[in-house]
Amino acid sequence: MATPHFPETEFGDLHRRLLILRVGLLLVVGLLGLRLWHLQIREGPYYRDLSENNRTRQVLLEPARGLIYDRHGVLLANNVPSFSLYVTLEDVKDRELLVKQLTDLLGLDSALVRKKLTAKGSKLLPRKIKDRMTLRDATLVESHRLDLPGVMIQVESQRNYPGGMTAAHILGYVGEVSSEQLEKPEFLDLHQGSVVGQYGVEKSYDRHMRGVAGQKNVEVDALGHEKRSMVVERPQAGNDLYLTIDARLQKVAEDLLGVEQGAIVALDPTNGDILAMASRPGFDPNVLSRELTAKQWVEIVQDEGRPLNNRASQGQYPPGSTFKIPMAVAALETKTMSPSSTVFCNGGYQFGKRLYHDWKAGGHGYVDLHNALVHSCDVYFYTVGQRMGIDVMAEFGKDFGLGKVTGVELPSERSGIMPSTAWKQKAKNEQWLPGETISAAIGQGYVTVTPLQMASLIGTVANNGLSYRPRLVQAVMDRMTGNLMEIPAVPRGKLSVKPETFRLIKEALADVVTKGTATRAKSSVVTIGGKTGTAQVAALRTGPEESIPKKFRDHAWFVAFAPVDSPKIAVAVIGEHMGHGGAAAAPLAKEVIEAYMKLAPQVPTVISERSGMEGPGRFSNDS
Repeated sequence: MATPHFPETEFGDLHRRLLILRVGLLLVVGLLGLRLWHLQIREGPYYRDLSENNRTRQVLLEPARGLIYDRHGVLLANNVPSFSLYVTLEDVKDRELLVKQLTDLLGLDSALVRKKLTAKGSKLLPRKIKDRMTLRDATLVESHRLDLPGVMIQVESQRNYPGGMTAAHILGYVGEVSSEQLEKPEFLDLHQGSVVGQYGVEKSYDRHMRGVAGQKNVEVDALGHEKRSMVVERPQAGNDLYLTIDARLQKVAEDLLGVEQGAIVALDPTNGDILAMASRPGFDPNVLSRELTAKQWVEIVQDEGRPLNNRASQGQYPPGSTFKIPMAVAALETKTMSPSSTVFCNGGYQFGKRLYHDWKAGGHGYVDLHNALVHSCDVYFYTVGQRMGIDVMAEFGKDFGLGKVTGVELPSERSGIMPSTAWKQKAKNEQWLPGETISAAIGQGYVTVTPLQMASLIGTVANNGLSYRPRLVQAVMDRMTGNLMEIPAVPRGKLSVKPETFRLIKEALADVVTKGTATRAKSSVVTIGGKTGTAQVAALRTGPEESIPKKFRDHAWFVAFAPVDSPKIAVAVIGEHMGHGGAAAAPLAKEVIEAYMKLAPQVPTVISERSGMEGPGRFSNDS
């Protein structure tokens, strides 16, 4: 058989094809090797972590919040163990299905669950869906864990207020940090699910009390359920607060207000310590510290009684005749009146075409400054105001702290209004009218104050002009070291007012209680000095008070201090729509003062005071 003969050209084509095949194979092997190097060497750590995360998770451990005590160590806010529901999105295949399962199983709000599952954040970090779960709900979830991939129950401490509504406006409440808050600088170190103060001292001292979160690594199964764990870093508990309030006196003040709307503030005039700050209506911080639905929150916010409004520091009211105290000081200091100067009161003050009435229709006859305060003669102070002018009145009002915040450690304090010609021009773009000065002279018109400002004002008078910034927090205790960091009392300076002026004013205020408009504040336990006030709400009122609808009745004021010779407590009471100050507010102040005098000797204050000076204006540093 003959050997086949291949032409030279065909052999060359075969050789080229084999060469191309070899080169192609080498390129494929090279690319595979390069890819293998890329995956194993260059991207190895990434895929190693990704693989590890298929069976391990990082779980943040929430810290226990700092405790809050009153001045005698009575516990006002603590923490109790509770259950929280978390979801790791990495292990959730069908989010809508999970939303339905949790809604059906626990009765959760589906919109709220969906919002938390779709919020920004890592898919590997567990997200808090529900806190303060009952043992029944936690058990229910555990019994269905095979049907709930990525869901886990974590035992955590939850905020608790043993006194319920007691001191609610002071303590405030806590809540989960919002997405808006997380974008602010002060919350950058927090994460979704962190609990922060939302109101009261819980908010003001949140950085001290919130603590630092820890973390642990947990090994999970295919459904994301924890198998075993290892703590990497333990959480650090927050610091404790010691307040200036006396929980017993706080309870007395709140019980005295009862169902009435109003506020009572009691403070120590010698250092500014707030002994009680009651506001009604109130709220239960235990309820608000839970997560509320949008409907529940709207119901609270739209409540006609405005329970979230701290009337002590945020309520702004005309001071009525309590404003006659700084008016009397101004009259003597500017020599507008001397102690013996008299004004004839026939029941009205004619200015232009208008007659400004005195509260006593028949008038008081001839009155000097002492009797004008004791019997609260409006005509006397109409006369003083007209002679003095609004700007001088405003100057002295501001010296006593009116028209500006006191600086108390509570969020959203209001400043009230101490009007002047410049104020009206700026606020309303209008000229000041002379008739408006007459109304302002008896604490009506544009003048508004907070009960806290008035407690500070009467405390300044009781302390002979030395004024202190109201203080709610005595000390912060570091939970790690046990060290107590004292918050010193802060004197704002001393009013440049002659001692004789304060002596005359205090004598008159003592007689207000013994034989003037506040005889219902007279006590057999302690000597009390004070001033009544009736802040007009409706411009026109006719008939007896009981026939007037309550919402149109006057606000009742009383400011007081005791004992007269050596004051230890200053009190301001405002009763909304409760009528005359002498009848409605004065007895409440008396009860608070007597309760304090009986309670005070029993337990000494646990924190010592230091002092510093601050404040410009008419203050001097000759304290």
